[in-house]
Amino acid sequence: MTVKSLLRRPADALAAPVLGSVMSVRTAARQVVLTFDDGPLPGSTEALASVLAEHEAQATFFMLLTRARRSPALVRELVRAGNEVALHGLDHRRVTTLPRHELGPWLRDARAELEDISQVPVRWFRPPHGAQSPRTRLAASAAGLTTVLWSGTTWDWKDVTHKERVVRALRDAVPGAILLAHDGAADASDLATEAAVGGVDKVALLTEVLAGLAERELRAVALGPALTRGRAVRRLSFAH
Repeated sequence: MTVKSLLRRPADALAAPVLGSVMSVRTAARQVVLTFDDGPLPGSTEALASVLAEHEAQATFFMLLTRARRSPALVRELVRAGNEVALHGLDHRRVTTLPRHELGPWLRDARAELEDISQVPVRWFRPPHGAQSPRTRLAASAAGLTTVLWSGTTWDWKDVTHKERVVRALRDAVPGAILLAHDGAADASDLATEAAVGGVDKVALLTEVLAGLAERELRAVALGPALTRGRAVRRLSFAH
């Protein structure tokens, strides 16, 4: 690529390799990346893991340290079942609110402790609420973490009907999409400031979504395996 062609490229295209977050996977494989946030949560996480196993599917679980500390055996059981462990945070505070001197240790210590609990390397990080700035994005990279957001959602965090959640998830489920779901619900013990929507039947939702994927000959996989057959698509995404 020539200097002239570089100058013609939009600024976001130039910055994306450095500051961009993984939003999806460019792939020819018939697969969707399924991700869960805010767990592990005893009762909910095991039930969802059982549904995944029944459908021969796997997922990436973005965990809070406040939760993983309480259920270390559950974390390791997810790994044994072929799922992937990733970091959602030491707690559920927006990383954009953390003081500069606190941010680096918050990320590094959380990653190290989650690796101790899970006994596997932790590569991916999803900031709570998807909130980040260029400063926090670079701090995550310095901590050895790749920031991952999403391109689709199950809407299990939103006050809508069950049918609307299923329809939205399947609409977003194109090959290479990264779907956002939740196995847990962050609360005050995780320093969360917003209450989760109640009454969501996550097991029924996952069951119907996986059945819908199967009808379209799509398979749910974790992010790491998806990237063995595709390439990460990075985009700039900053929100406080």
